Amino acid sequence: MGSILQAQQRDYPPEGFVYLHKQVPEVELEVRYFGNHNFLGRPVEGYHKPVIIISKEAAEALEGVVADLKSKGYGLKVFDAYRPQRAVNEFITWARKLDDTLMKREFYPRVPKQQLFSQGYIASRSGHSRGSTIDLTLVDLESKCEVDMGSTFDFFGEVSHHGTSIITAEQQANREILKKAMTSHGFRLYPKEWWHYTLKNEPFPDTYFDFPVQ
Repeated sequence: MGSILQAQQRDYPPEGFVYLHKQVPEVELEVRYFGNHNFLGRPVEGYHKPVIIISKEAAEALEGVVADLKSKGYGLKVFDAYRPQRAVNEFITWARKLDDTLMKREFYPRVPKQQLFSQGYIASRSGHSRGSTIDLTLVDLESKCEVDMGSTFDFFGEVSHHGTSIITAEQQANREILKKAMTSHGFRLYPKEWWHYTLKNEPFPDTYFDFPVQ
C-alpha cells in the first residue's frame, strides 16, 4: 500500500514539492478544504493555510497546460492538490458518521452517504497524498468566471462522470477542453470526477505523505 511520511516543520515545502502559486502564478486558487465550502462543511484537518502544494514535476507539467489554455482564452482554478493523509483520515471518519449530512443537499443529494465508499468517492488512501494529483477547473480569462462544466467541484454523482449523457453539449465541450489540455501534458483522468487528474509519471507513486499544508 506504500508508506506514509511526514516532513519536519522546517522543510517547507518538503524536497520534491513546490507552492503552486510560486511555480505557476497565473493559476487561481480556491482552497476548499481550508474553509467551510466543502462536503464536510468545515475546515479539514491538515489545511493550515489557503495554499496549494504539489510535486515539482506536476507543477512543471501544469505550466504547459496554462500556456495552451491561455491561447484559447482560458485559465485554471485549482481547488486541491497535495492532501495530507490526516485529511483523508478525517474524510473516512466523516463518511462513517451517517447522521452528519450538513452538506448533503449541495454535494451528494442523490448518493446515500453509506455508499460513498462503494461508489468510489471516499477511499482510505488518496492519490492526492502522493503529491501529483490535482483538482481543478477552467476559468474564462475575459469574464474571470468559472466555465460551466455541468456540475460543481466535489459533486458526488453521475453528472460528474466523464462521458455522462446528462449534461449539455456545451458542458461536454468545456470538459473536453480541460481534458485535452491536461492529457496532452502527461496527466490522466479519473472517470468519476471531471476535475480530478493525476500526473502519469508521478515522482512518488508508492508514498503517501502526511505533512500539513502550510
